[in-house]
Amino acid sequence: MFDRILFNKIMANRRNVLLLGPRQVGKSTLLSKLNPDLTLNLASPQTFREYLTQPERLEYELTPKGSPIKTVFIDEVQKVPALLDTIQTLVDAQPTRWRFFLSGSSARKLRRGHANLLPGRIHRYDLSPLVAKELGAAFNLNRVLAHGTLPGIYAEQEAGLRAQDLRGYVDVYLREEIQAEALVRNLGGYARLLDLVAASSGRILNVNALCREAGIGYETTRRYLEVLEDTLLVYRIPAWSGTTRSSLIAHPKYYFFDIGVRNALLRRPLDRCLDDERGLLLEHLLAQEFTARRGMLWPEMACYHYRTRHGAEINFVLEIGREIWAIEVKSAQRVSRSDLSAFSSLTDRTKRVTRKLLIYLGTRRQQMNDVEILPLKEFLNELPG
Repeated sequence: MFDRILFNKIMANRRNVLLLGPRQVGKSTLLSKLNPDLTLNLASPQTFREYLTQPERLEYELTPKGSPIKTVFIDEVQKVPALLDTIQTLVDAQPTRWRFFLSGSSARKLRRGHANLLPGRIHRYDLSPLVAKELGAAFNLNRVLAHGTLPGIYAEQEAGLRAQDLRGYVDVYLREEIQAEALVRNLGGYARLLDLVAASSGRILNVNALCREAGIGYETTRRYLEVLEDTLLVYRIPAWSGTTRSSLIAHPKYYFFDIGVRNALLRRPLDRCLDDERGLLLEHLLAQEFTARRGMLWPEMACYHYRTRHGAEINFVLEIGREIWAIEVKSAQRVSRSDLSAFSSLTDRTKRVTRKLLIYLGTRRQQMNDVEILPLKEFLNELPG
């Protein structure tokens, strides 16, 4: 069992909680550790039917005089959005009587169901796959780059079973269950787009080019991308614009939420990462680490990528208040001064760059000019959380 960074944050915050994240990132496990007095799993067909037809049943169960129930965990709440209205009624009537823990894997279903997201009454958290600090001594870079960090899959000791589980996740959930939930109608077009987005993961994505390759219209492509984002399967990192957009690429980068899922979608060998993709997958790893910390863990941080039309590129630009960190990632164990050239393009545009960081696979911390050169594990250990 892995200790999650968010656990202590949620424990210390006495507000009601909505925890969102893709399937199998550990939402149910985390919230169950809070030992709720009542648990409702809406993934259970019987429980789903009971509360779908009578969402006010929750109020009847919680309000009898002398009821010992103080904490309630509702899993997959997006399946019955009407329950949120019942929860609001209860919270408004007795703000300190109950504490609700809600989990969900589709922000889209909550919005499309016109769900009451309880503004001012509930705090939202996003849960990602495991980050390096949560893995601790179990962190193995080659394993992370091949199989990703979904908790149940990473905990499996046999590599062959990890690979089988990943393929099952892709085939059963990403391809079939998304359609079964009526989020898409054209499964063929969706499947083609899914493969193309996986192939583009970590690269600048041009929606018009994606339309042509997938053979589907612009509006359909845009809608499918929204489905992928709303079901928390992909996330975007926007382009940094600074004070002027001239000569800068404005398209965002999209990343799959887990490296192993991306590899399984692209039918990569799951016993290792391909040598020519190692640098790209290291970039994925850092993107996941930054994204996992947005919001509660590193609220003042915003993450961007940087690329000019002339080809100068920096993997990540972190804006932290008024400061900027420029971060490059290299899959080599040695670096040279020629690896530092991209930083000057950004510093010519803004004086707010306070840290220039080159992350590499070597073992020693170095300094070249004003660039900090950090081993990957050392940098990951320094991130908030």
